[in-house]
Amino acid sequence: MPRALIAICLLAMTLPGQLTAQGKGIRLWNLTTSTISGFELSPAGKNHWGPNQTLNDKDKEVDHDERLRITGIVPGRYDARVGYRDDRQCFVRDIEIKADAVFSISDKDLKDCNK
Repeated sequence: MPRALIAICLLAMTLPGQLTAQGKGIRLWNLTTSTISGFELSPAGKNHWGPNQTLNDKDKEVDHDERLRITGIVPGRYDARVGYRDDRQCFVRDIEIKADAVFSISDKDLKDCNK
């Protein structure tokens, strides 16, 4: 039994990134300069918007440099509709979303903004 425990510990030390990343799910990293109050995803080019993902956050918003767990989607390419407190709405097109990974959006990614 002790040999098995030692083997597990050695494996954990050699693959730390892979072992710790499993199970965290898909996450958005908000690198825009503003707090996001709405974040909806649609398969790229389809305009079939899913639920507001910011409702997954305890304060229902995603501050600058905060990460948000994304639920109810599978890995693939998506468009995002991003809403802000001042009623501004922008789009981010063709985001690649991978399993158990973080994807980010920044101000330069925002397109077609309106108020």
